[in-house]
Amino acid sequence: MKIIIRLSAREEAKALPILLRHSPGIVLKNRTYVLGTEAVRALTDAGVQFTEVSREADHANLAGAASDERV
Repeated sequence: MKIIIRLSAREEAKALPILLRHSPGIVLKNRTYVLGTEAVRALTDAGVQFTEVSREADHANLAGAASDERV
């Protein structure tokens, strides 16, 4: 599952070493990251505070939607 988070400048400084070890995530503008659940869990375990912007929908709950269809 992919989770989009946003970090403050201070929290990003704490998060970067963790992210370099745990995630092949995507970096967007304004300190926004697209990460896997393991990376988000590692940030939480390390006490890094962030705002969750979005979470990938659970495809099992999308009856009738094609696997690559936007919802």
